[in-house]
Amino acid sequence: MSLSASSIVAFDQLSPTSLTDSHALSDAPEEAARSIALRMITNACTVEGVRIGIHFSTKDDGDLVRLVASHLSTCLPLSRYLFVIATAGAPPTNTGSDTCVSGALVICGSDEDDMQRAVLLASSKFAGRVDAVNNTGTLIAQAASIRVGSSSYHEATLWDVLFNSGRVHNPRSPPSESRSIDQVLSDARTKFERMTPQQAYDALHDPTYPVPVFLVDIRTAAQRDNGGEIHGSLVVERTVLEWRFDPRCEARLPIADRYDSKIIIICREGYSSSLAAASLHELGLLNATDVVGGHDAWIAAGLPCQKGC
Repeated sequence: MSLSASSIVAFDQLSPTSLTDSHALSDAPEEAARSIALRMITNACTVEGVRIGIHFSTKDDGDLVRLVASHLSTCLPLSRYLFVIATAGAPPTNTGSDTCVSGALVICGSDEDDMQRAVLLASSKFAGRVDAVNNTGTLIAQAASIRVGSSSYHEATLWDVLFNSGRVHNPRSPPSESRSIDQVLSDARTKFERMTPQQAYDALHDPTYPVPVFLVDIRTAAQRDNGGEIHGSLVVERTVLEWRFDPRCEARLPIADRYDSKIIIICREGYSSSLAAASLHELGLLNATDVVGGHDAWIAAGLPCQKGC
């Protein structure tokens, strides 16, 4: 298989004999490949028993890359390893840019599962730029239109691919950097001061409140039918909330033209409303908050609502 420009390729234990038989290579490429492989091994780091490393090449040379993969296999016969070789072509001649045209991301590994994860992760990192996927067992090839110059962004991205692909994952254990929904909820609520139903009602009906106040009901239609609607509230489905209140968004509501509005989110029990309010904070709506206990607490407090209450 030849390496085409703009592709992600993974090689699994390529045989030196099969490579040299199909390609009449001189001693110079052989020595260059050996030097690159040794440099990669020397500069590699180890994560949970897996040697990982990255090499950036300025040439799109499929034969040379195959030789490097072969030498890695020869030099590390009993080791578990996962390396990426990022090749780049010559700078474009008609744009005046010094940026290299992307070549191939070549993933060399001793373990097929590691490489499968690496290929999938690399593809997701460059989402939208993968043209095709071709999985043929030990040889995994994916065509992609990507830039793979040695910029810090791409290097950091590739290191992330290697770190996460080389780790042994227990599918029943949470990843180290993940958070439970309770932690996510707790973190979200640190961004604002929540309001009781009575406080929300008073703010909504206070004509002297210094900024516009909106009580936004994000409950589902079924929940509103069963529990009743709140007079004066603004019904906005949770799935479109951010688009309706981002002042920079063309799909915003006419009232969402400023960042200091008091946006009070209410759901049924006061959980999803906290996450929604935190999301609005990410948009710069720093007065967004929610109602403690949600609509259930609103009814328990004896506050007015329409039909179904």
